[in-house]
Amino acid sequence: MHAASQQVNEWIDGFLFVANKPILDLLNTKPVLADRPTELLPDVRALERWLIASGIVTSPKAKAIVRNWRHSTEATAFLEQLVAFRERLREAVMRIENGSSPTDAFLAEVNSLLLQHPRHTSLHKRDGMVVRGPLFEPSKPTDVWEPIIDATADLLTEAESSRIRKCESCVVHFFDTSKKGSRRWCSMNICGNKLKVAAYQRRMRGNNATTN
Repeated sequence: MHAASQQVNEWIDGFLFVANKPILDLLNTKPVLADRPTELLPDVRALERWLIASGIVTSPKAKAIVRNWRHSTEATAFLEQLVAFRERLREAVMRIENGSSPTDAFLAEVNSLLLQHPRHTSLHKRDGMVVRGPLFEPSKPTDVWEPIIDATADLLTEAESSRIRKCESCVVHFFDTSKKGSRRWCSMNICGNKLKVAAYQRRMRGNNATTN
């Protein structure tokens, strides 16, 4: 993946969203740009932007609270923990992609965080019906574990785990929602077209070699 890819609409406020699951989008906050791994969550300000861009933080009240964390040592410590967790999650996802399962140690970590940060829900009306949905009103940085760990648990228990994949051309992970389940790339705009052009050029070289 190259820096020029940031021009396509899969990028929101400097972050890539092509995974179809926010928890996989979290993994993709360390892509390869300009041929080297690039940390997109280097500080609390970046975390604030990602939480809003990902749709985890939506209400004006929650956005104001998160903005107040910019100079918080607690938020800095949480970000360090989150980035470390992201890499352990990456290992678990790669095991799933290889047909295995997460380690017992990782599952124990997730279970511990689920107990410490249970998901809250609320009732509201939609289309004349009462429905139940997630409620996220953070008051401190560690409250962000609530949606993160809940989404992690959902991913680990995904029935169609074979649709959890890594792009064939870069380090980006995604959940394939295509009808045929045949998605191979993070994005047609980013890697798909690049590989198709390369394959076409190889065919043309082969045809020229045959006719010469």
